[in-house]
Amino acid sequence: MTTRTSGKAERLKALRVLNRHPERVRAAWFQTGSFFDAQDLVQVKYEMLRHVKHEGASKAEAAALFGLSRPAFYQAQAALDREGLAGLLPRRRGPKSAHKLTAQVMRFIERRQAEDPQIRARALAREIRTELNLAVHPRSIERALARKKKLPPLSSP
Repeated sequence: MTTRTSGKAERLKALRVLNRHPERVRAAWFQTGSFFDAQDLVQVKYEMLRHVKHEGASKAEAAALFGLSRPAFYQAQAALDREGLAGLLPRRRGPKSAHKLTAQVMRFIERRQAEDPQIRARALAREIRTELNLAVHPRSIERALARKKKLPPLSSP
């Protein structure tokens, strides 16, 4: 692998779009030229979708030709239809925010901290489980409290 190729692979990896199995891509145009790069997962997915739409290939045939599964084909197709080319870029997995720490839960935490300034996140998590019937990880509570401390106070007019 040349330095240029390895540098590109490092950038693709950092962006989370490095195809972990470029050897599975069997499309001829990925084998011959320098424009098509089997390591670029976004390009592979786009070409797979284009192959079906404009070349008339079957979905199963295209998925196999580009080294991806049929579910991966359908996911890429839905993402492209929904968001355009940006839909083929990776998304962070899992919850995007502290979705369990609602305003009600944060009020509970603030009240308990006012009553007992030394209370720890683990004890708060147990109390939230008992009082609000909600399982919250102590680390989530710690993160929410750290975020709250970083926020500047609201100025009054």
